[in-house]
Amino acid sequence: MGRIWLLWGCIFGLLTVALGAFGAHSFQSFLSAEQMTTLHTANQYLAYHSFALLTLGLWSHWEKWASSFLPGICFVLGVVLFSGSLYVYVFLGLRWVAFITPVGGSLFILGWILFAVSVVRTKNSIV
Repeated sequence: MGRIWLLWGCIFGLLTVALGAFGAHSFQSFLSAEQMTTLHTANQYLAYHSFALLTLGLWSHWEKWASSFLPGICFVLGVVLFSGSLYVYVFLGLRWVAFITPVGGSLFILGWILFAVSVVRTKNSIV
C-alpha cells in the first residue's frame, strides 16, 4: 500500500502547486476576496494531506506490520470531498456542494486518528 499512498501524495502535491500558482496569478482577477480565501483553504488542506499521504507511504514501507489502508483511504477521500467541494464551489458556483465539505473534514480527522493508532500499535520501537 505504501507506493499507492506515495503516488497519491505526489499527485496531490502537484495539484497543490498548480492550483496555488493559478490561484495566485490567474484567478485573482475574476474571483472575489471570499472566493480567494476559500480557494486558499482548499489548497492548504490539499497540501497538508499531500504530506500526510507521503508520510503514511513512508511509514508503511518502514513498518511492514502497520496498517495504512484505512488512514490512506480517509485522507484521499477527505481531499476529494473537502478540497474538491471547495474547488467546485469556487469555480462553478454550486453552493450546495459546501454541504459535502464537513464530510471530508471528518474523514481527515478519522484518518489522523487511524494513523495514530497504527503508530501506537507498531511492533518496532520507533523511539
